[in-house]
Amino acid sequence: MKIKSSQGAGDWMEVQQPVEDRPDPATADIRRILSSAVRAQNLVILTGLGTSLCVLKNGKRVAPTMWDLLSRIKEIFNTADIAEGAVEGARWKSFVTLANVAEDTEDLEQLMSRATTAAEFLPDEDATSVRALLDIAEGIIRDEVDFMEDTIEVPVHEAFLRRVARRSARRARTKIFTTNYDACFETAARRSAFVVVDGFAFGSEAHFDSSQFSYDVVRRAAGEEKSDFIENLFHLYKIHGSIDWEFNENSGQIAKRPGTKKPLLIYPKSTKYELSFSQPYIEMMGTFQATLRTPNTTLLVIGFGFNDKHISEPILGAIKANLSLNVVVVNPDIEKSSDGGAKSNSYLSAVGTLIDNGDARLALIAGKFEELVPMVPDVIAETELERHAERVRNMGRVNG
Repeated sequence: MKIKSSQGAGDWMEVQQPVEDRPDPATADIRRILSSAVRAQNLVILTGLGTSLCVLKNGKRVAPTMWDLLSRIKEIFNTADIAEGAVEGARWKSFVTLANVAEDTEDLEQLMSRATTAAEFLPDEDATSVRALLDIAEGIIRDEVDFMEDTIEVPVHEAFLRRVARRSARRARTKIFTTNYDACFETAARRSAFVVVDGFAFGSEAHFDSSQFSYDVVRRAAGEEKSDFIENLFHLYKIHGSIDWEFNENSGQIAKRPGTKKPLLIYPKSTKYELSFSQPYIEMMGTFQATLRTPNTTLLVIGFGFNDKHISEPILGAIKANLSLNVVVVNPDIEKSSDGGAKSNSYLSAVGTLIDNGDARLALIAGKFEELVPMVPDVIAETELERHAERVRNMGRVNG
């Protein structure tokens, strides 16, 4: 792991083994920044694909990258060609030709964007063809991101929630915003006895209602008037949709339906900026932008590449406008992405430049989610409810 902050005068410091009794400067700086983050009055967390890449099944990664999705689409197209006796690669070639992109493209978002545009402007027969292929591609994406199973463990997510989502009653509830479609955080919350406020009312027929985010949960003993806020609760905003959301065209409501074949998702294409201003996404993005402008706020960004303009712009704008906003960005390849070179990310480069100029509110950490979590301090002691939940779970494993 490496860190770039004002403590190191804008230079990248690499984590080293401590020498004798002297602490490693990079490790100490990372711990200092993360300790400050979890103690912030308002803690906002933004996560992307990088937080799901540590989830394994039989030792293999289950969350697909954009390259994995592109390869899977090609594979399914080729299988269909062979099954129908067509030339292998015919469907793929037709898809990229109609979308007007190179056959060897490695950019899934550009391909999906061009195909969506082509479906609106091509002649009827070609439009029908590209729309059919686009539907197949979207179906493949839906299937690939729906990977969570009961047998899959999410220990990193569980440890992360224990460190960031248990807050003192004097501080605001942790808000986790994620671009991921999967249910990793929901699964980790369920297994760790956390209450998730995600905009859906509690009950068998849960429908999205943004007013749910203004509610809280308290503990009240029988016969007592006093009530206390429960420790284990956080807000979850899935700003690109979720694999278990479904839109009911008759009622106009969004329901939570695990296993649905028609999940409500913002697919990786250029229309996601436009779609983010429709319900329910506009409610979540509005909360995200407003929270970033709130005094005494820390934004912890993990595994998000700053490639989505509709998310990156509000962050950069808040950094410029809110002097009490602290921002920590964590990504494995962030050193190269923020170096200002031809292939760097303009938003991350801007953050890097501010650090170079002495902005102590900002820090960049080159590392993976699973490397970061052990360095996040556990500021609130484990509750008896959590210890009991873990005992019960382990009992089930032994007996099973």
